[in-house]
Amino acid sequence: MTARRTLVTADWVVARAGERTALLRQGAVLVEGERIAAVGRPGDPALAGAVDERIELGRSVLMPGLIDLDALADLDHLQLDAWGDAAHEQRLGWSADYAAHGRREVLSAEDRSTMRRYALAQLALHGITSFAPIASEVHSAWAERHDDLLDVARTASAFGLRAFLGPSYRSGVHVTDERGVAAIHWEDELGRAGFADAVRFLDTVERLDDPLVTGILAPCRIETLREELLHETGRVSAERGVRVRVHAFQDHAERELIAAASGTTPLGLIERAGLLNERLVLAHGVYLDVHPDVAGEDLGDLAALAGAGASIIHCPLTNARYAFLLERLSDYLDAGVNIALGTDSFPPDLIRGIDAGVHLAKAQHGELSRGSLAEYFEAATLGGAHALGRPDLGRIAPGASADLVAFGLDEFRTGPVDDPLRALVLAGSARDTRFSMVAGRPVVVDGALPGVDLAALAVEAQRIFEQLRAAYAERDVRPGDGPLFPGTFPLLG
Repeated sequence: MTARRTLVTADWVVARAGERTALLRQGAVLVEGERIAAVGRPGDPALAGAVDERIELGRSVLMPGLIDLDALADLDHLQLDAWGDAAHEQRLGWSADYAAHGRREVLSAEDRSTMRRYALAQLALHGITSFAPIASEVHSAWAERHDDLLDVARTASAFGLRAFLGPSYRSGVHVTDERGVAAIHWEDELGRAGFADAVRFLDTVERLDDPLVTGILAPCRIETLREELLHETGRVSAERGVRVRVHAFQDHAERELIAAASGTTPLGLIERAGLLNERLVLAHGVYLDVHPDVAGEDLGDLAALAGAGASIIHCPLTNARYAFLLERLSDYLDAGVNIALGTDSFPPDLIRGIDAGVHLAKAQHGELSRGSLAEYFEAATLGGAHALGRPDLGRIAPGASADLVAFGLDEFRTGPVDDPLRALVLAGSARDTRFSMVAGRPVVVDGALPGVDLAALAVEAQRIFEQLRAAYAERDVRPGDGPLFPGTFPLLG
């Protein structure tokens, strides 16, 4: 059977030309089946011949589909916990009493499924074509489970998104007692059960045999995992050749907790557990020795990560919002560390993330010439593909998977266009997503998700968010007086 041929044209195409990324003016991409057959300009011999469909995107920039490796798959609590003041410096978390005696599922299975459908619709509408979800335990009795991620897999596949999935697992959870003292509440049996569930999910993914769904191991924050569980994670990763995505070097206190529990550094623990290799993908990777709050100089952490082939997921917008900044992207890249990007919060807007990252980098370096836009765009595409071990993703080139996204530049408020990527970052956002496809199948068409009732989904999301918000009062400790969620200004009446 002959593969379907689709010709996609746009005023600008971000294509891969050999070993470099280049802009093609008035470009065209020929898709045959699931793959890119040719890239050029309309009329080029390689693009000649009959096609089944022409998709003309006009004043848009067509680029490889964005890869978000720390993507939100639930409803974000950013509105509730990123706006501290003197009386509310502590972020939301479980109380020690709740962890020991009061845990419950805040949402029903049906509401959890609706919440994920809403979140994945947001990813698609913001130009994400491949994603690995951030662990979502804030509303759970402990951590994610096999069936939670199976539901994510089914929803992602129905939308046409490419998903890299595994249920989160942890041996402990961060808690705060009534005096405001932080600690970790440990339940090793739940950690082992969660890991077994994660391995079972890998088997389930094999049986699904869905090319859009790939199983990974997704342990939670490294300081909440017993060393034996990390060793088991490394063993299964090696045996099955699967990626491990773990949150690490995210918090300065993490180093103290790991030193007390294991007598080593986070990187030392990772290496000891057999995880320091090309399959390791570290979410955040901020508090390495180069960070001023650690050693303030390069003592070898970057070289160790680069030498092992490990990747870091940089989440620039979250870093800025919570004031823990990567020190510094250009230095990581210069050391040979592969960098992918993540959104980590709402909105899942990698374009805004790129903008924040570029300008933070310029401020950190104190030079306008630093904070290269090219570095960030390649991290959102090629860097993510490399982290996943998928050279067929993250590029527009013959033979690559036809994972594409187009951002419109035709809005009056965008202004004149010189370089389309600069115009998009300076005046636009990922809300300008006009079109996307994954493996040759359209996902976003004319800025919408065909067949999805977004208005009804938004109503359900607001209802579920109110449930999540109300549940914090029974779970969390906030020393001091005042409301749990202080507004920007006090409410009247």
